[in-house]
Amino acid sequence: MDKAQLTRLSKFLSLHLRHQPQALGLTLAEGGWVSVAELLAGCARHGQPITRAQLEEVVTSNDKQRFAFDESGTRIRAQQGHSVEVDLQLLPATPPAVLFHGTVPAALPAIRQEGLQKRQRHHVHLSPDEATARRVGQRRGQPLILAIEAGAMQQAGFVFYESGNGVWLTDHVPPQYLREL
Repeated sequence: MDKAQLTRLSKFLSLHLRHQPQALGLTLAEGGWVSVAELLAGCARHGQPITRAQLEEVVTSNDKQRFAFDESGTRIRAQQGHSVEVDLQLLPATPPAVLFHGTVPAALPAIRQEGLQKRQRHHVHLSPDEATARRVGQRRGQPLILAIEAGAMQQAGFVFYESGNGVWLTDHVPPQYLREL
């Protein structure tokens, strides 16, 4: 597949594995998993036939590693970013002292007042490095990078999780733990 096809298919899978599994007749199991066979059948029923080889290409070539197969290769899930109720079964983890978040300048007044909120998602997503945060922030325009004092947050009792693709997750980042870069 060319890059445009990969992007289109990745967005389609993100929509259905993170936000609307029911639209393909899917039910996410514990951990957010769904049978690969059920996913492929659901895609075909809804006019988006995907082969196993195409699915594997999307999973392995996605620069953000949004998707993962289980050890057996028979189930797939989105790594994080769900708006539907799902328990990804992530264990609390010790974050690095500083994490990063990419956003746009228009969001800054609300962030300064409220901190980072999870909104319709399960967690606030944080990047392990500034370059990744910049790529995330660029999706909506000129990026603004925030540094998060994750070590201090954890010492204050905040819980962090690391998803399978290295994205750090937490419920909320209060403004006192943020600084603009």
